[in-house]
Amino acid sequence: MLTALLGRNHCFSYTFWLRLASCPNVFRPLARLMHRRLSRKYGLQIPRGTRIGYGLYIGHGIGIVINPGTVIGNNCNLSQFLTIGSNHNTPAVIADEVYIGPSVCIVENVHIGRGATIGAGAVVVKDVPEGATVAGVPARVLNCDHPGRYIGRKWPHC
Repeated sequence: MLTALLGRNHCFSYTFWLRLASCPNVFRPLARLMHRRLSRKYGLQIPRGTRIGYGLYIGHGIGIVINPGTVIGNNCNLSQFLTIGSNHNTPAVIADEVYIGPSVCIVENVHIGRGATIGAGAVVVKDVPEGATVAGVPARVLNCDHPGRYIGRKWPHC
């Protein structure tokens, strides 16, 4: 059952092994091996030490690079070709229910507010307000009309 479920969706499989490899348990050696294997296979570089909330969704998982110090909140959607980087060891802090579109680059110490939507191809170099939709190079606020609109099946958390 578990192998059938993990085999169907490589993004779910990657997230499963990432979470299992991130915490102490009896399966940790196997989980680390699987995490490393899937990281190479799909070009997903999410370090085990990255703090990630519940309900992470990786859509079309390929080509994602995330700095290990990044904090990702609950119910966030990450799209393909995402880069969250930092040259000064002060990476981004992403709040809950954030949608990040394809080919987005988030640079340095930015805070992305709850319910924000980041459009495809955006380069985020400044803080994003709560509930805002941003796009462009550099990213600019387009509106604040539909916070968290692309977040479906939210994971319930306290």
